[in-house]
Amino acid sequence: MTSVNEQEAIRKLMVFLQEWDSAHKVARSQILDNFIKSNDKKTEPDLELEFSQGASLFLARLTVWLRMTYVYSTCLNKLLTSIGIFLSAAGGRRYLMEFLQMGGLLVLLEILGLNHPSEEDKRESVKLLQLIADTGRMYKEFICENYGVQSLAKFMATSNSAEAQKDVQVLLDCLGHENPKYQNQVYKGLIAVLPCAAPGAQQLALQTLGDMQDVVGEVPSGLVEPVLGVLRSVHPEVQCAAIQLLKTLMAHKVRTALLEGLVALLTPPRKEAFAGCIDIAKDPTSLCLRKPVLVYIQQAAAAKAIGELARESAEVANELIQLRVVHGLMVAAGNLDHMASQRHASISLKYFVHTFPFVEECVKKALGHTLFQQFMDSAETWYTKINPFQAKELACNTADIPGDMARMQ
Repeated sequence: MTSVNEQEAIRKLMVFLQEWDSAHKVARSQILDNFIKSNDKKTEPDLELEFSQGASLFLARLTVWLRMTYVYSTCLNKLLTSIGIFLSAAGGRRYLMEFLQMGGLLVLLEILGLNHPSEEDKRESVKLLQLIADTGRMYKEFICENYGVQSLAKFMATSNSAEAQKDVQVLLDCLGHENPKYQNQVYKGLIAVLPCAAPGAQQLALQTLGDMQDVVGEVPSGLVEPVLGVLRSVHPEVQCAAIQLLKTLMAHKVRTALLEGLVALLTPPRKEAFAGCIDIAKDPTSLCLRKPVLVYIQQAAAAKAIGELARESAEVANELIQLRVVHGLMVAAGNLDHMASQRHASISLKYFVHTFPFVEECVKKALGHTLFQQFMDSAETWYTKINPFQAKELACNTADIPGDMARMQ
């Protein structure tokens, strides 16, 4: 037989549950406020004591209400926070199991793709997904099996919240480790984020791709174009993250494709390079004949990346020389329309000239005595003294180093 105290506790629980069942939206919102205030960070035994061993009954009601109202609910954040109290309770794995058995995971993922929920609502959903993933490999697989990676990657790419992007990045990183069955899926999901318009998401995706190299092994060829594409970003932090990833990828088979792509970016097709030109006939008041175009930003970033990669590995430097990087750097150095291209190309070219005597001879022959001497005197600033005629010479240079000579070094 139950004691008088136990009977009273059960009676209070039943009254509370009946109050919830009969309450309208405003009253339920107030109940959630009180629950969050009174039970935050409680353990499973604490919650069971609070609910007279019937905490699961309230969690079930919260989950059902979430499934019924998540599309239009106005107190979604409170509801998710309340469920989070159960899922995060120490010793409360059974709460997590009950939530999943009632379809809670699918609701959390669907919330990420809806327009109605706020960024904070979606962040709360991501936090619950993180709690699920932290429980173990089986739960990571469960998230991935239900297209969780795609939902998370899409939210990361479209979110305007830096905090939300960071939360998703942490979760994707978690899903990408100790989850061999789906780690490649996570990797490809991060690649899918790279073409987005959110620089914060691009930077985080690049960093996470680098962190995952040790577990993924060989890199899919589909990574080459997106990584080179982010070099068009006007945000220095994105370019820096891309260059760091390129350094990591030099140890993989995809290296040659990346180096070929970088060298090609030094000499953009004329049609694309001049896509940003202003027609002076249509706009005679224009003070500048050309607008900065993304292809020039990409050219400058490629020149910078090439220099950094070459300095870190003589083998990479030799491979770049075989790919005619010297010719490309000279073309970029002569780009009067984009000073950053000239600066980075000059600095990178300086490394090759000072490191490889045969490159020095080739560049000297291509530039002529006067221009070459200006370059040797101050490679960091010589481009500021280049006139249009000299720039044309650089753009049309025929510098070519035989592959055999590069391989001999």
